[in-house]
Amino acid sequence: MGDNGLLLRSFISNQDRKEYENLHWEGSFDDYLQVVKEDPKVVRTSFQRLFDMIISYGKKDYVDSKKKLIHYNFFDDPVDGGKDAIFGLDIPLMRLANVIKSAALGYGTEKRVILLHGPVGSAKSTIARLIKKGLERYSKSDEGRLFTFEWHLPDNLAAIIGGEKVMADPMHEEPLKLVPYDVRDRICQEIGVPRIKGDLNPASRYVFKLLMEHYKGDLGKVVGHVKIKRLILSEKDRVGIGTFQPKDEKNQDSTELTGDINYRKIAEFGSDSDPRAFNFDGEFCVANRGVIEFVEILKLDVAFLYDLLGATQEHKIKPKKFAQTDIDEVIIGHTNEAEYKKLVANEFMEALRDRTVKIDIPYITKLTEERKIYERDYNNKKIRGKHIAPHTVDMAAMWAILTRLEAPKGYSLSLLQKLKLYDGKSLAGFTEDTVKELRKQAAREGMEGISPRYVQDKISNSLVSDLSETSINPFMLLNELENGLKTHSLITSEEQKKRYSDLLQIVRQEYEDIVKNEVQRAISADEDAISKICANYIDNVKAYTQKERVKNKYTGQDEEADERLMRSIEEKIDIPETRKDDFRREIMNYIGALAVDGKKFDYRTNERLHKALELKLFEDQKDTIKLTTMVSNVVDRETQEKIDIVKQRLIKNYGYNEESATDVLNFVASIFARGDAKRE
Repeated sequence: MGDNGLLLRSFISNQDRKEYENLHWEGSFDDYLQVVKEDPKVVRTSFQRLFDMIISYGKKDYVDSKKKLIHYNFFDDPVDGGKDAIFGLDIPLMRLANVIKSAALGYGTEKRVILLHGPVGSAKSTIARLIKKGLERYSKSDEGRLFTFEWHLPDNLAAIIGGEKVMADPMHEEPLKLVPYDVRDRICQEIGVPRIKGDLNPASRYVFKLLMEHYKGDLGKVVGHVKIKRLILSEKDRVGIGTFQPKDEKNQDSTELTGDINYRKIAEFGSDSDPRAFNFDGEFCVANRGVIEFVEILKLDVAFLYDLLGATQEHKIKPKKFAQTDIDEVIIGHTNEAEYKKLVANEFMEALRDRTVKIDIPYITKLTEERKIYERDYNNKKIRGKHIAPHTVDMAAMWAILTRLEAPKGYSLSLLQKLKLYDGKSLAGFTEDTVKELRKQAAREGMEGISPRYVQDKISNSLVSDLSETSINPFMLLNELENGLKTHSLITSEEQKKRYSDLLQIVRQEYEDIVKNEVQRAISADEDAISKICANYIDNVKAYTQKERVKNKYTGQDEEADERLMRSIEEKIDIPETRKDDFRREIMNYIGALAVDGKKFDYRTNERLHKALELKLFEDQKDTIKLTTMVSNVVDRETQEKIDIVKQRLIKNYGYNEESATDVLNFVASIFARGDAKRE
């Protein structure tokens, strides 16, 4: 036992003890006034504290489609190592941050419910969870500290709080609320803080009143019974963070929000209207000084909504048999679109609509960001036992985005091209202004479509299926996604099901093009061979542009520049006959500019030329490798060796494993075989 104690103590450093003491600071009222004087931020309102918490993690300014945007680092979930990171929603999160900032400055939005509105699975709950976690962590930091108080009474006065010697303030109130209004302004001015609004809750107000009577109005002696304590917000301990979820109407009433009478204490205090016989443990009371989250807020019974109206506009709640009680908390609710439509249609809910700031939280419409959702949970470092073949997650993300996009109006664009434009890819004839206009046209884009949850479920199904022993590939996942459409509870029409199914075909075709290109690059990844083709091409281009002859390395004879060789490379990147002279001069000028800077030309630095050389080498080597023989059972040893080299390149350079590399080679081989059959 003793050894265990020593071992435990060895883990607890002096630093840990200092941190514990810091988090559990206690002092007198005068000590607290000194703390406030040195650091006025400790008396911030809940909205001010929340905004400062978000800003404390920093932000990044950037431009997307000519629009200035802000990325708040807080929403990357630095609190939990990215577990609840929000991807691709910078614009809605900017709107949210602006509402919180406006409320912090007292511009009116502090009197509103913040309503996160969007389709299922669009991260509304995650945003609320992040805010709650962030406030918990922030309240433990020096920058985010806040304080409350307890009543400590001697034996002769213990009857005031029911025979106990200590009574914690039941709503974790700001200690400066103990100062009566007639002197509060003066004290706040002296210590350099804005006027503290609001009164004590009924329980502390009652104790304060009895002590003032006992000490005949001597405020100094009354606050002598007050001990100030550091307040740490905690959802699990129900301190400063509350969550309210609608349940069965028969088993729920509004006292869950405002607290209820403690019937056991009525006998002790003689009345059910004595504040000491009341439990201030309703969710509004618990969340005072912090934040309350209303899950599916619009499913609340009307009785709850009346409490909500006062809590937002007047920052007051009405506990049973007591006067209105001041609260200071951020009220965040979230709801889906179906519930919101009911609210809009219900004329009796006008008061709530008027007190609501709606922030749309749509699905992501940018492929790069959607991909991050799945890569966080499904990657080859995290998944054990099954390999996820390259592009598997990409294709699922691509399909999910396509289901959310609206058909472009007034532009000859396919939905897939629109997706690529949104993702920052460049397409001939389309600019950033086009993207801006496309987004403006589709105001509701992202409010409908497939939820990330559906895709996550299908990735999970694919990982545990018996279709493959060691890996899953895009076709397995796309088939799983398609099969699931038959029983998808949110697909309400055959027309919608057919549309989603057709979009899967577009994704399959795109995947076909991607892997064909990938296998081509793996076949033509022989850098020595590319370098030789490049040197040959450059020699001929130099001779052509300078009207010289080229020495044939084999015959030793001077010959004209090899026009057929040059065109066979240039045609791979669609350089027309009429533009060949310009392209060749560009290449020579580029090489000349590098030489002036003392640098040597490398084909890898010229993306277009690099691609052309790879395609040329692939064309030259395709027939020697005879990839199409893979679809037959007879492959000669020499061809097999070449195929094995390509397979190893796919594994090393592109992230395949043995099984998925074989699968993709077989698939691409079947494509070439189909092409050869068509030509014949």
